[in-house]
Amino acid sequence: MDWLLSLLLTVHILLAFAIIWLVLMQRGKGADMGAAFGSGASGSLFGATGSANFLSRSTAILATMFFLTSLGLAYVASNAPKKSGSIMQDAVQSTPVLPATEEIATDSALGAPSEEGASKEREIPR
Repeated sequence: MDWLLSLLLTVHILLAFAIIWLVLMQRGKGADMGAAFGSGASGSLFGATGSANFLSRSTAILATMFFLTSLGLAYVASNAPKKSGSIMQDAVQSTPVLPATEEIATDSALGAPSEEGASKEREIPR
């Protein structure tokens, strides 16, 4: 599936550049007046209106192909194998380095120091 994604992406990018090139090659609507005064555009390879039709049709065909490759890329991306779980599972688990201190055992239910580790002065009557 990886080769299909690479192929579709390459064709998609080439089509994008071809569409840009064809759009830049087309004449604007105001260019017809210049041809009437002898600028030489009427004697082109495709004739006065032949180039406009050829470039318009070529642009439409390339735009359709661009749309189809977009759909193909969306299909390939949606059918890609998905990992289950969280992205945090791959995170590096580091343990913080704490300064060396005297450990005090705590009573898990109350969160208070237990009798073993607590001093006699801080003892709270129950």
